[in-house]
Amino acid sequence: MNKSIAIRCRAVIVVDGKLLVVKHAPDSPFFALPGGHLEWGEDVDECVSRELQEELGIKGEVGRLLYVNTFIIEGTQSVEFFFEIENARDYIGIDRSRASHASEIGDLRWVSSDDGVDILPAILNRDLKEGTLLSHEVRFIKE
Repeated sequence: MNKSIAIRCRAVIVVDGKLLVVKHAPDSPFFALPGGHLEWGEDVDECVSRELQEELGIKGEVGRLLYVNTFIIEGTQSVEFFFEIENARDYIGIDRSRASHASEIGDLRWVSSDDGVDILPAILNRDLKEGTLLSHEVRFIKE
């Protein structure tokens, strides 16, 4: 079996207790946070800002590192870095026509803790419900 490593960077965008989530595949039962793969020579904070610009048409102002997630699926070990986005209000009423890679997003919505939406990684569901997404400590996830 071939083994590989993938590094992804994701954005935690929260406004008035609501979290911006996306589906990269329209038929997926789960939502995730916007973001994507790290490119060669890129810093992780540059990656999340670039991915937001490409997918949503707005450059992210990257703040604190909130989570680090590791998981293995089908021979690929993934490492994900989740960053707080400080200009979160800029993402209200997104006009995705300004995004060069808008087609990479199958669905986009703002969710609150009582919407019953399944978000990956699952710990984000709990932390959204508890209001602790924007903690002052980095949390490590292994799902």
